[in-house]
Amino acid sequence: MFMQRERSGPGRSRGRQSGQKSKMIYIGYGGIGCLAALLFWLLSGSVVPVRAEEKAADMVSEREQEEEQLLAEYEEYRSRLEGIESRQDIERSGFHVIEDQIFPIETECFGDAFLIPAMEENYHRLVLFFTREDGTVLYRTDQLAANHWNAGSLEQPVRAIGAVSFQDLNRDGRMDIVLIVDCRNKTGVYAGKSYRVGDVLFQDSGGFYRDYRISDKINRFGMNKSAESIAAYVRDGHSTEFLYTASTRSELIRNGFVIAVEQDYFRQFEKLGYLEVMPGSYTMAEFSTFMIYLVNEQGEIVWSFQPMGDFDNLYALKGITCRDIDGDGMKDILVLARYSYAGSQNEVLTKADYEIYYQRTGGFETDTEVKKKVHCGDEDTVAGLVEKARAYWGWSPET
Repeated sequence: MFMQRERSGPGRSRGRQSGQKSKMIYIGYGGIGCLAALLFWLLSGSVVPVRAEEKAADMVSEREQEEEQLLAEYEEYRSRLEGIESRQDIERSGFHVIEDQIFPIETECFGDAFLIPAMEENYHRLVLFFTREDGTVLYRTDQLAANHWNAGSLEQPVRAIGAVSFQDLNRDGRMDIVLIVDCRNKTGVYAGKSYRVGDVLFQDSGGFYRDYRISDKINRFGMNKSAESIAAYVRDGHSTEFLYTASTRSELIRNGFVIAVEQDYFRQFEKLGYLEVMPGSYTMAEFSTFMIYLVNEQGEIVWSFQPMGDFDNLYALKGITCRDIDGDGMKDILVLARYSYAGSQNEVLTKADYEIYYQRTGGFETDTEVKKKVHCGDEDTVAGLVEKARAYWGWSPET
């Protein structure tokens, strides 16, 4: 602890008017040292934890405010949704009816009804209303896979309905609903890219329900390309899941994987050994999923690739090569194929595309640089793309 002398100077007398002696407390050299040490401690050490604690408290407070705001917005949204009693109320409550996707449906608990899908205008959430002919709302649900895509957020990436189909998928005599939603993210890695989210609503005696496990597999394993794909999985038991979970060559073949024999060969990879490069496809509901596997001599899958990305279907495999592309002395893989996909009017379009996989110590790494500069056209060949890719890395294709 330290003390100071009373200040003296203009406007302040050295002593009190009563004649008492001025109070003076001197600080010795030891006190000065203590003072300096205390100042150093205050300035350099003690304030850091305090500031960190204050910053953490501010962050917690901001998070709590955000959560409170989100809860208030959700309650307001639910209030508007639950307050809709007729078709006329839908538009007045901030929902836009998707007119070209209204369909009649026969239900067990409501009788004849109309399915009226609507989009919430602020948060892009999809709601399915079931109404009588006079517009009275019988049932509504927003419990859809697309409405849970952005976890912890009211706003969702829903942009349009891609398909609606009515089929008895679980063979209980009731019509279930197959739904495909077109989505597009505003931010993140997939910003601006369109993709589909598939869903199934099973009908029961009380309305409709979702099985989130089924919806998860539909979307996780790419079975959301069409209503027929979803039906083939849910009703008929076909699935692409094995393409991503199989551990052996025989397991792939047993489940219907067809090897592209003209492109199937063995290669010696510097880090992974002598492996079979095994491209092929599995067709489900007229959509072929293209995969490449690296298999060792014991028939075990060492690595796998899914080159087709978000395309719907393998149209034609144009070629695969295993050559050093980035100049590190190890064989890389380049694959070129033509794929088909649905256009904005659901017309079938085709496009050539390629992927490069670089061999690394622990496996393979997908190219993220060359494709930004080297674009692929219908006339491109595997050899031509290899030359362009090697030129990008700054060395001659003949090297």
